[in-house]
Amino acid sequence: MHTSSLRKCGTTASALNEACFCVSLDQVALANALAEQLGNPELSDLLKSRCPHVFAARPVFVSPSRLRQVSEVIQAIERTVSLPAWHEHALGSAPPIARHSPRGARGVFFGYDFHLDEDKLGLIEINTNAGGAMLNVLLARAQRSCCSGVVGLSPGPEGAGGFEHSILEMFTKEWSASGEQRPLKRLVILDESPQAQYLYPEFFLFQRLFESARIDCMIADPADLAFHNDCLLIDGKPVDLVYNRLTDFYLEGDNCSALRSAYLADAVTVTPHPQAYALYADKRRLVDLTNASLLEEIGIDPQTRAVLAQYVPLTVPVEHRNSEQLWEKRRSLFFKPVSGFGSRGAYRGDKLTKRVWEEILGGNYVAQSLVAPGERRTVADPQVRPMKFDLRAYAYAGKVQWNAARVYQGQTTNFRTEGGGFAPVFTLGEEEERAGSSEQRSHASFTFLLDENGAVEELPHPLYLALVRAERATSKLAGKRFRLADWYVAMEAGQPSKVIREWYGWVAFDADGGYHPEVDSPKNGQSDSAGNVDSSALPTFEEHNKIEGLLFRNE
Repeated sequence: MHTSSLRKCGTTASALNEACFCVSLDQVALANALAEQLGNPELSDLLKSRCPHVFAARPVFVSPSRLRQVSEVIQAIERTVSLPAWHEHALGSAPPIARHSPRGARGVFFGYDFHLDEDKLGLIEINTNAGGAMLNVLLARAQRSCCSGVVGLSPGPEGAGGFEHSILEMFTKEWSASGEQRPLKRLVILDESPQAQYLYPEFFLFQRLFESARIDCMIADPADLAFHNDCLLIDGKPVDLVYNRLTDFYLEGDNCSALRSAYLADAVTVTPHPQAYALYADKRRLVDLTNASLLEEIGIDPQTRAVLAQYVPLTVPVEHRNSEQLWEKRRSLFFKPVSGFGSRGAYRGDKLTKRVWEEILGGNYVAQSLVAPGERRTVADPQVRPMKFDLRAYAYAGKVQWNAARVYQGQTTNFRTEGGGFAPVFTLGEEEERAGSSEQRSHASFTFLLDENGAVEELPHPLYLALVRAERATSKLAGKRFRLADWYVAMEAGQPSKVIREWYGWVAFDADGGYHPEVDSPKNGQSDSAGNVDSSALPTFEEHNKIEGLLFRNE
């Protein structure tokens, strides 16, 4: 075997984030998913124009051990928040509405945001109305694996369907937990000036989902609601449940008067609700979660305290008494406003000016120990560029429903980066993860070009990787079109031992010898059930034997 034929995208998450460029967002599949989900081409156009950078071009790879740690952190926080002493402490400094019982509703779409690199995982924020869930359903249905080594690692259509089911189940649980016996009939998605919101198109995705379950759903501004005769109304019709996307977390605005009155009168189920924000998402809770003496005082068990100490970066309030110390350590800190959301008003310490620092001192901020975000290298013609990413775990009642990443450049996630946005999380299996840490046993992909005459030629690893990255072209192949065979193979002592998966597709080389994978080629043939293999590119029996001969030859 020639080692030059080995394309080492990698068998670990970090290696794949560094070198795998052969999985991408399939624009045709995305358009089909949009048409199916939205059922209206105008809404599809709205999503493209309003949110041009909401879907990242490439997935992010995360190891199963990291995802287990994420789940462990979320469960530790649930155990902490469940204690009466935590409620007493957290609600003591919150507005009175936060102490009103939500009648058993827990709060939908908790979003736990993490930074992670090779050495460290850190919880940077907890959100109680995390957006993007339905967009990630779409995204999972629009991924195309152009490399056999990653086929089966993506969430896939079945996973997306399972997430949709868990979303519907979550809302019905919120309704029944409120003590209601009859079926949920009418739901309102509520946000201030919803048509002006960046993620407004997602509201339609939710609307379609609810209506598919025979739940009447309306999208409204809080001023559209009325409270009469102990009933919350929208267009004169009673409202059962409010899916609350407001960033007025305590319903303090004048436009929230009807909703506030109905909530305090127990006339409607609101989720997420003010109490959830006070218990979880107020930035001061990050301070409390890293306050060892407080946690011990309120009765948190040692194992839970150890998990929180390991994975929640130390967070302290910014006060005049510690301002000098924080300024000196600012390069290792991240500053966030207590009442902020969506990264508004947040600053990396190494970017601070004296003017901004004075604003922070008077602005009710917390300082969090800096945890570096993950890095995902992606192709941007004509070069490979590094992108940052964080991991968002959507959770309900302490259980992770879905993992997504947000890819970006700059200080914080912004959905304004070309090639950035929400990215699906590809998860290596346990076998792949173990293989990645073993020198004696690993997995690798081997690639071959098949021409129209039945000739089979290995595509050397250095050339293939340079072509994929658009770092170089090859005049030898200029103007030609080939079938690409990509075999994912188990390795023993550096030699191929067993074929795990095979992938076939079409590639073309332009007049300059530039590489262009034809990701839409299945429309000219037939794809497999996963939408990954173009049957028109399959090898003949003789070609298959030639590939085996090249792969398993003895030297």
